[in-house]
Amino acid sequence: MSTGQAPKPTVVLVHGAFADGSSWDGVIERLRGQGYPVLAPANPLRDLNGDSAYVSSVLDTIPGPVILVGHSYGGEVITNAAAGHANVRALVYVAAFAPDQDETALDLTGKFPGSSLGANLNIHPYPLPGGGSAPEAVVKESAFRWVFAADVRAETAADMAATQRPVGVAALAAPSGAPAWKTFPSWYLVAGADKAIPPAAEAFMARRAHAHTVTVNGASHAVMVSHPDRTAELIVEAAEATS
Repeated sequence: MSTGQAPKPTVVLVHGAFADGSSWDGVIERLRGQGYPVLAPANPLRDLNGDSAYVSSVLDTIPGPVILVGHSYGGEVITNAAAGHANVRALVYVAAFAPDQDETALDLTGKFPGSSLGANLNIHPYPLPGGGSAPEAVVKESAFRWVFAADVRAETAADMAATQRPVGVAALAAPSGAPAWKTFPSWYLVAGADKAIPPAAEAFMARRAHAHTVTVNGASHAVMVSHPDRTAELIVEAAEATS
């Protein structure tokens, strides 16, 4: 006998630079516990257009409604990838970039004081398939916990540092396209003690997008790892408000 309830939307979780899909593990556990289907695709972290096109192709495979979530640089990716997808119901930014047209991640990181990320990166060339090379960046392991995951258990932060995915510098310097937050309702989680993206920058982007906003005081950039309950709650809030 049918209950008459609509199926729950699929939550698509897009990680950012210096991370991978496992950064969402605690959030995934909580969402699945509430009956939400979840996908956490691997963000290529090579260039903004290509990364956004890849996530857009993932959205093409999902027949029902979607809540699209991005952390850090993943927020810039969802801002571009959501375009043209009528099944996207909401955007959720988790300590993430929500750029306007032509803004870059580097622009937004430097818009307000407080980021310690730039001084704690190792940048080195990686080979391109057609020849030549391009710079990519990783966070120095010695600084990773302090900059990225200060409120995460030391052992977990060490694992995150060892398994971090490098990002192409070109991705962070690429201008963003027309922002999806002007089309879709958005939610934003501000990490109150973020040393990668300044909390003031996060609050600015949230206000500009007219996002439903919560602040987790004392939270690091890896807020979805240290506060999976609060992160999942905000995603569920977005899902329920747009169902």
